[in-house]
Formats: sequence, C-alpha cells, structure tokens
Amino acid sequence: MGEKMIDTSAAAYEADAMPRPHEVHSDPETPNAAQKPVPKGVSKTPVAQKSPARWAYERIIMYLKNFEESLDNEHEVAMGFTGGDAGVLRIEGMGYFDPDIVTFYGSDPTGAKTQLVQHVTQLNVMLRTLPKAVETAAPNRIGFRLAQDLEET
Repeated sequence: MGEKMIDTSAAAYEADAMPRPHEVHSDPETPNAAQKPVPKGVSKTPVAQKSPARWAYERIIMYLKNFEESLDNEHEVAMGFTGGDAGVLRIEGMGYFDPDIVTFYGSDPTGAKTQLVQHVTQLNVMLRTLPKAVETAAPNRIGFRLAQDLEET
C-alpha cells in the first residue's frame, strides 16, 4: 500500500501562497504564463489573505507580461472590450481598489484618454496588439513595469 505524504504546516502555508497557473497551447513551443517565474510580490501574501481585486490584478499582470514578450518592437499591448462595441484600450496603467474593483488606464486608437473600472465578477480581458502610438525606438511595455512593481512590493 502506498504511503500518504503529510505536509508540514510550513509546506502547506507555502503551497497556499503560490499561484498555480496551467495552460496548454496547440503549439507546444508557445511561451505561456505557467512556465514563467512568479514575481516575488505575488507569493509573499497567501492567496487566502488577498482580496479578489488584488488577486485578479496580480494574475492579469503575469498574463500581460507574457503577452508582451511575444510582441515585436512595432506593437504594444491593448485590451479589447467584450460584450459591446466600446472598442480597444491601449493599456498604459492598471490598478485595483480593494476588495473587488480592477481598473485599466489608457487611450483608445484615436488617442482619447480612457479608463475602465470593472468589478472582478465581471472581469473579461482580451489582450490585443496595436501599432505603437508614438514613433520611438522602443515600445511601451506596461506588463513589464507592472511586474517590476510586484517584485518590489
């Protein structure tokens, strides 16, 4: 008969604090968020101690960064809205308001300032690409900046 492993309370606490992403793609070479290291700031606080807003915020950042890693220097990440014809938002910032609100800051393709405020139970994010807004040498990489912020918190 097989023995059942008993975790120590420290191991159980650590397992609770770690996010457990899982992805499968048709092309096994496609990079995915599940294969990336989790930022230190994400695993500092156990999942059970995070608000739904903070937890959604942290996970979206991991997806944003992974998405940006596949982009060329001519494109930036944007967000397409689901369930209507509100269009696309070039993501220039992101935040959350405990316990249950996530917000995205940016601009639409015409350059108009745009902000989406959404309850976590209604959260649907479709990541898209848009050509860079300004002709510069390097595209704006908000996912990398947000992930850096998670490392520092």
